[in-house]
Amino acid sequence: MPTGEIEIQVKTAELLNSCKKLPFEIKDFVKKTEALRLQYRYLDLRSTRMQYNLRLRSQMVLRMREYLCGRHGFVDVETPTMFKRTPGGAKEFLVPSREPGKFYCLPQSPQQFKQLLMVGGLDRYFQVARCYRDEGSRPDRQPEFTQVDIEMSFVDQAGIRSLTEGLLWYSWPPDKGPLLVPFPALTFAEALASYGTDKPDTRFGMKIVDVSGVFGSTGVAFLRDGLGKPQGTVKAICVPGGTKYLKRKDIESMRKFATDNFNQGVLPVFLKTNRNWNSPAAELVVQEQGRALEGLLDVQDDDMVLLSAGQHQATCSLLGRMRLECADLLEARGALLRDPAVFSFLWVVDFPLFLPKTENPAELEAAHHPFTAPHPADCHLLATEPEKVRGQHYDLVLNGSEVGGGSIRIHQAELQRYILETVLKEDVNLLSHLLQALDSGAPPHGGIALGLDRLMCLVTGSPSIRDVIAFPKSFRGRDLMSGAPDSVSPEELKPYHIQVSWPADDPEADKS
Repeated sequence: MPTGEIEIQVKTAELLNSCKKLPFEIKDFVKKTEALRLQYRYLDLRSTRMQYNLRLRSQMVLRMREYLCGRHGFVDVETPTMFKRTPGGAKEFLVPSREPGKFYCLPQSPQQFKQLLMVGGLDRYFQVARCYRDEGSRPDRQPEFTQVDIEMSFVDQAGIRSLTEGLLWYSWPPDKGPLLVPFPALTFAEALASYGTDKPDTRFGMKIVDVSGVFGSTGVAFLRDGLGKPQGTVKAICVPGGTKYLKRKDIESMRKFATDNFNQGVLPVFLKTNRNWNSPAAELVVQEQGRALEGLLDVQDDDMVLLSAGQHQATCSLLGRMRLECADLLEARGALLRDPAVFSFLWVVDFPLFLPKTENPAELEAAHHPFTAPHPADCHLLATEPEKVRGQHYDLVLNGSEVGGGSIRIHQAELQRYILETVLKEDVNLLSHLLQALDSGAPPHGGIALGLDRLMCLVTGSPSIRDVIAFPKSFRGRDLMSGAPDSVSPEELKPYHIQVSWPADDPEADKS
């Protein structure tokens, strides 16, 4: 045909297979619930969006393999998915064995295996690895997921970061625009102070500003009380167009959230607009500190200032949540803060090596994992003030989401044993194999893991990681297509020496 299209004149046709009425039409404009899409995933995969997402994922993984194995001499090694229970990190799935009372575990990552490969002299390891975490119902997590796993011997943090930047630059889709490398970096302390989180979205401003110096003699009680606490501080964020876009109910909702979740107050202040919902406390701030705040925060007409006071970390975390909440509200009402076509990568470094346990703050747990090496300048604090030790841990953040994390590892058995046994109070017998390996002349080594699902979700602009996985689980960890997990008969459980006891009040229990 003149258009270049081909017209076919059919003489005979053979029906290969018939198709019954489908539960939904395979058209992009047809709206389907996620539950229906997951139940008939093999049909949903025919959609233009899923075809694009999975083909782009395949292309990026192919380019990653080319970069690592073809250009940098990495060895692609498959590690086991049946291992043993080990301390630290996320909760693991148990797999029964035919030995009474003995279980395998599905590894939450190939962390130990890749360290053992370094001991074995493989030097540069790479794997597109399946990982498993029994984390229950979490909004955008999967019980099984994929990460691009990398480990190198005789490397430092700068080497890992440079390799990762090159990997992403090489595999980046051309239609998404060029990546600018190297990526900027912030320390954990800087990220917390300016953005209230260790995974800041740097596509927009609204940074947290310390205004403690302005409120040395304030008459506002809650600001004065917060400033008087240990590590007490007064912080502020300026919400551009806040008086125009935010409503009174939005402010009240944020203040309730602050009280319920942080036991801390938030004070909205309108410095340049005479709003009748300025409280008496806010009016006092305008009179006493208004001029100074305008200068520090560069307040424009229609801007709103949010103030909070209290312990430094809690106040930063609270205003970090308020910053994101305000951005969501402003964008829902027409303001453009975060350009979806912009990809803002950022390294966050110098994390604390240990954090207080939530359930028992007197004890410590690993901030990343128990194999992270301490910062060389802080090693002398391990015995006396371990909570002040920084780790050689680095996270890669994209548009406010963590897409990768890694560290330089502990390669001396003595140091690893001390941290496990003395600092973390873990049973070192569970890791005797790793300690023996480190005692066999282990080289210095380090690595990183990129979360492939989350990375692809952000690259494609998908609302959920389930949109970049061929056969994902639901929000509650179920496979709606096959009905997994499913019941198993007592006869099938006998070889594993397991009996199931059903709750007496469980109406859905299959007690057959």
